[in-house]
Amino acid sequence: MIRRRLSSLLSTSLFNAKSTLSIAPQPPVPFRSQQSLQCPNVNQNKPFWNQPFVGVRSYSLLSLNDLRDKIPRKQKTRKGRGIGSGKGKTAGRGHKGQKARGTMKFGFEGGQTPLRRRMPKRGFKNPFSLTFQPVGLGKIAYLINAGKIDSHELITMKTLKDVGAIGKQIEDGVRLMGRGAEKIKWPVHLEVSRVTVRAKAAVEAAGGSVRKVHYNKLGLRALLKPEWFEKKGRLLPRPARPPPKLKDKVDSIGRLPAPTKPIPFFTEEGAAASASV
Repeated sequence: MIRRRLSSLLSTSLFNAKSTLSIAPQPPVPFRSQQSLQCPNVNQNKPFWNQPFVGVRSYSLLSLNDLRDKIPRKQKTRKGRGIGSGKGKTAGRGHKGQKARGTMKFGFEGGQTPLRRRMPKRGFKNPFSLTFQPVGLGKIAYLINAGKIDSHELITMKTLKDVGAIGKQIEDGVRLMGRGAEKIKWPVHLEVSRVTVRAKAAVEAAGGSVRKVHYNKLGLRALLKPEWFEKKGRLLPRPARPPPKLKDKVDSIGRLPAPTKPIPFFTEEGAAASASV
């Protein structure tokens, strides 16, 4: 109460003093530079714009003595540095209890069912699924007509990658699709990971062949980037056999390094005839 009364009395007294005082306006003082005041040839009775040029200094609001480091307004709290800091002794953890003794397991909620178990499960991800990059027969025919692919040689996944028919991020192989199958009018021989029924029928109708070959992750890298093994001073890995679940989905084991000639397909009748001869 005493503070409030003193503040009100001071404010009223200052207001009355301002109202009673009358300050007479002073005439404006013409600007004169420091150098002009010190020069003896300057006439003090004339304004500075009628004076001969003697040089006017320019002063900046920023000086070298005003520069300082960028200091944060709020300093970082230093815990456990004495009782005078306010965060000494227990360092803000309080007295006793589980949280004062150390860290806990991430997600531990004191014994109750944690949030990761209370939330329901959504979706399913097959760990054994394979991702193949698609490429159509129409794109291969376009590259052959452009002269980027030689149709007389074996077309492998490395050939398709070098000419830009497929992207660089090849996870598990390449799938041959039947898009633009009507553009294939000459025999071509291909080796890919998977092939659709329409694409296989179109290639065989033109007199060519498609073979499904198996490469594991390391073998696919050795096929597409053999220079990586040479740079590291390593030998190319041996071709890997397909797992039992994929034996029916492939025709043969992938060859390393990248093959240049196709493997001919032998039927059971032809194999028996060649064996009898």
